[in-house]
Amino acid sequence: MKVAIVHDWLVNYGGAELFVEYLLNIYPDAEIFTLVYDKKRIGNHFTNCKIHTSNIQRLPMASKLYTKLLKFMPQAFEAFDFTGYDLVISSSSSCAKGVITPPYVPHVAFIHSPMRYAWDLFFDYRKRSGKFTRFFMNRWIPSLRLWDYVSSQRIDTIIANSKFIARRIKKFWNRDAQVIYLPVDVSRFNPNDKEREDFYVAFSRLVPYKRIDLAISACKKLGKKLVVIGGGSEMDNLKKLAGNDKNITFLGRASDEVLQDHLQRCKALLFCAEEDFGFVPLEAQACGSPVIAFGRGGALETVVNEKTGLFFEKQETDSLADAIIRFEKLDSEGIFKKEEIVTHARSFTEERFQTEFKKAVEDTIKKIKIVELRGLLTVKLSQAQHRGRLQYGNRSRGNAACRRRWLRKSCKIIISSTVN
Repeated sequence: MKVAIVHDWLVNYGGAELFVEYLLNIYPDAEIFTLVYDKKRIGNHFTNCKIHTSNIQRLPMASKLYTKLLKFMPQAFEAFDFTGYDLVISSSSSCAKGVITPPYVPHVAFIHSPMRYAWDLFFDYRKRSGKFTRFFMNRWIPSLRLWDYVSSQRIDTIIANSKFIARRIKKFWNRDAQVIYLPVDVSRFNPNDKEREDFYVAFSRLVPYKRIDLAISACKKLGKKLVVIGGGSEMDNLKKLAGNDKNITFLGRASDEVLQDHLQRCKALLFCAEEDFGFVPLEAQACGSPVIAFGRGGALETVVNEKTGLFFEKQETDSLADAIIRFEKLDSEGIFKKEEIVTHARSFTEERFQTEFKKAVEDTIKKIKIVELRGLLTVKLSQAQHRGRLQYGNRSRGNAACRRRWLRKSCKIIISSTVN
């Protein structure tokens, strides 16, 4: 089976790119289609894959400027030709799901999120943008929303990574979505036998919506130690916020070994974003560490309150600070047991994901074959009816009865030959 995997872009390696590798574990010979590909920044990942890039790749500094070319992304993805493929799988939080496939080629879209900047987070993005960006957002986003809705209607099967995302898909696209939770790679993250130490960890890409600023502000207020792991556009702003506070440490981008070491030893992970699903809370739990998370979004489906972690209600410093105080009180009472936390994380296995995803693909292929079968059956019945009229005529009741018997016999022959 010739399979194509469509992904928004391959520029940095993160959770979405890890998901593409999970797909490649199921379909190792699949070819990848993406907007732009930066081999240096992606590293050794996808080196054995055939990767097709869009026309935007030809532009100078495409891998750095691609986010400024949002207006041209729909056309870039629609230009990919999937003639001759047996299956198309899109991994999308932007425009990848908008590819055009032939009617006979199943398209299964795994949606990490509908475009945040076009829908529910539009006003937040606009508020944080400069005047130049706001000018174009006000003019381009309405037409982008229309394309986003229209392109969602041509997907055969939509899969969401959480119930939270399924609700957003229903709200913005009016499409039902099957929920398949993402797996956590327990081979990369394991617990140790040591006691947890007296510091917290905040780990993610350092971009505005991750709200690492809350973790820094809350820990400064309480005098708690915090280790910030990750890189991104907000690094300088966050360092200014931390100031000269010696309790706040920035590690930048870290290897899996360094990350696992800190997740194993920390008192808890501080997860302040409203995420669609989020690998990070599960990775922390796989290391045996509890999670203090914002009580909205995908975290509600991956963290068990007062068993594997704790929620705070508002994305505000005081709300997070209160949650940290409550957490330390419950932790001193032995509420958070490492064995239970690890067991919960390991229920999100890759084997479960593969089983559920394969079934979704098989069901989609069957659904398309049934539609093709109905069309073929309609054509053949029409031809059979025409031949029956020629053979038995159109007038007498006796001839009508003969035609009905002849049609029933023809239907049995047609169905048998089509199924076989």
